[in-house]
Amino acid sequence: MKFFIDTADVNEIREANRLHFLDGVTTNPTLIAKVKKPFWDVVKGILAEVPDRPVSLEVASTDAEGMIKEGEKLAELGKNVVIKIPMTPEGLKAVSYFESKGIKTNVTLVFSPAQALLAMKVGASYISPFVGRLDDISHTGMDLIRQIKQIKDNYNFKSEIIVASVRNPVHVIESAMIGADIATIPYSVIAQLAKHPLTDIGLERFLKDWESVPEKPF
Repeated sequence: MKFFIDTADVNEIREANRLHFLDGVTTNPTLIAKVKKPFWDVVKGILAEVPDRPVSLEVASTDAEGMIKEGEKLAELGKNVVIKIPMTPEGLKAVSYFESKGIKTNVTLVFSPAQALLAMKVGASYISPFVGRLDDISHTGMDLIRQIKQIKDNYNFKSEIIVASVRNPVHVIESAMIGADIATIPYSVIAQLAKHPLTDIGLERFLKDWESVPEKPF
């Protein structure tokens, strides 16, 4: 499974890069707003950090014409730019246009298998179902991933499933067990994946015992 980081903070991207398992970056207007810097400065900084992996940049328009105009401008920034488009009828029109031009797309704000099916049928490169937000309203978000994965497998759709709105390591592990293509993960959750209390306890004991070893080699 691929790991994307869900952030617009270049420092977080850089730290994740140092772990050598970062496969891409996803952003959205909320994440970019948190950085509190001019838009173009933010996205150019991100692309400089990951020039060889997909970076999702989202359009702000709600009509297909506006999405296409904005997406074309974003695509000029690099071949690794993925145009992130909301799951709406207008968005599907834009997705079809971009895919016909060889520009990759990421359909976002997917909350139902029907929406995912439509996005896959128009040829979206990626689809982003939001599991955490479904959990927030007392739905089981991972059930949606299972449904989308089955639909994808039934018809050999090429769209990659990005599990989004990831809130904890359990979401990541369940995504991997289901067979989702990608999980896009906040930096805080990436840090949690590497930790376990028994690892900390074990390391502490090993280091304590090491102190009693005579004539240490290093």
